[in-house]
Amino acid sequence: MDLLQPLNLPPYPFKISDQNGQLTLFDEIRKKNIIITPEEWVRQHFVQYLIKQKNYPRTLIKLEGGMKLNGLQKRTDIVVFNAEGKRILIVECKAPSVTIDQKTFDQIARYNMVHQVSLLAVSNGLQHYYCNIDLDQKRYSFMEDLPAYVRNI
Repeated sequence: MDLLQPLNLPPYPFKISDQNGQLTLFDEIRKKNIIITPEEWVRQHFVQYLIKQKNYPRTLIKLEGGMKLNGLQKRTDIVVFNAEGKRILIVECKAPSVTIDQKTFDQIARYNMVHQVSLLAVSNGLQHYYCNIDLDQKRYSFMEDLPAYVRNI
């Protein structure tokens, strides 16, 4: 397994270091070094994609936010808020070796029962899927790409 494998996302100049034989990178959101796992590699790339390509402010991105789902503690990989503090996007990241399948979509759909956002993204770094959720009509549609961040005026 290549921890630093190229992904289907732009490359970013991460601050990578070796700490006692474990590769870490500096996480701009959590402001600390994080051990690089295949899933973390995808998460860090996707965060940079949101910031650099889609103009989402880093201050509105939260990583590994905790939540309760059916009495169990769960963690959302990436949650993005709008300027008013309302959740607008959740992202589920998987390692590149994990196939994105119905189970992955079911997982993010369960998380969205709590979050109630209109944008969902699922990525293993190689494949990315984006959904627009109409919460009122209880429908969803796949999108080609995520919309860029637009600050509500």
